Amino acid sequence: MKAFVCTEFGPPDNCSVEEVEIQKPDKDQVLIEVKSASLNFPDALMIQGRYQVKPPLPFSPGMDLAGIVREVGENVTHVAPGDRVIAFSGVGAFAEMCLAAKDKVVPVPADMSFEAAAAFGITYATAIHAFRECGRLQPGETVLVLGAAGGVGIAAIEVARAMGARVIAAASTDEKLALCREKGADATINYTTEDLRKQTLALTDGKGADVVFDPVGGDFTIAALRATGWAGRLLVVGFAAGDIPRIPLNYALLSERAIVGVFWGAWASRDPEGQRRNIDILAKWFAEGKINPVIDATISLSEIPHALKRLMAREVKGKVVVTFGPNGVTPSDRR
Repeated sequence: MKAFVCTEFGPPDNCSVEEVEIQKPDKDQVLIEVKSASLNFPDALMIQGRYQVKPPLPFSPGMDLAGIVREVGENVTHVAPGDRVIAFSGVGAFAEMCLAAKDKVVPVPADMSFEAAAAFGITYATAIHAFRECGRLQPGETVLVLGAAGGVGIAAIEVARAMGARVIAAASTDEKLALCREKGADATINYTTEDLRKQTLALTDGKGADVVFDPVGGDFTIAALRATGWAGRLLVVGFAAGDIPRIPLNYALLSERAIVGVFWGAWASRDPEGQRRNIDILAKWFAEGKINPVIDATISLSEIPHALKRLMAREVKGKVVVTFGPNGVTPSDRR
């Protein structure tokens, strides 16, 4: 089979499309024919050796996918060959075939395309976990979303709205903010031209946000924390800006604010039943039209390096999805 392979840690151009062997599933695994897979920011970090999980080389990146079950291990009973599924593989999704642990495989919601299913996976699962288990978001509260036009940012807007919250979306361009308003943001802040803290306070009549969803990090984190009100919660989702901020803890003390880490992958492994419950909720919201992934572009395996560069430069709005043709390879990957 063809796969996008990382043979040494470094920039995306170090990776290439190669022919690799198809692995058989063990007793707790599912072998899936990949129809679509989506790019996530951790993919870019992983191939550079900068992610908290460092797979042994060589490996194929790709954390989530949608496809058709081809083979199951003896302990797998909830899916069968021929089923349409979403899988959270961790690695390996950028390939024609991918193995996934049985607890990380769920049915594709009814009437959802493979492309949307791939874009739906990690971003929406992260957003609902962040707000439900980590942030304890309540109806009527105000959420400030940073990096709001990215894949996980769009998911955060829609999930927070579905949970009954008011959403302030913050992003770097007016074009990105227009997309955020289309996806349900009640108010927006351009944090390259406006003061994030002052504008958040102005939009909340001085009260401040109740919850901050922060996949960006860098200089915006402290401003966003200071823009929360009494008992505000800062959800630390990631560091797309590249810098891990140093937070003066007096900002937490003064207003009894909480700084909460969001590590969806580790939580899903520890609480698979909670993860299944959240996926069921997301499927219901999709059926009701409350959530729907934004797909920036669909690409082939060979186009992944360019797409990862766009992702790292924060040029992507929504998600980039790798798609496979009838034989598992898009035309531009045929040699």
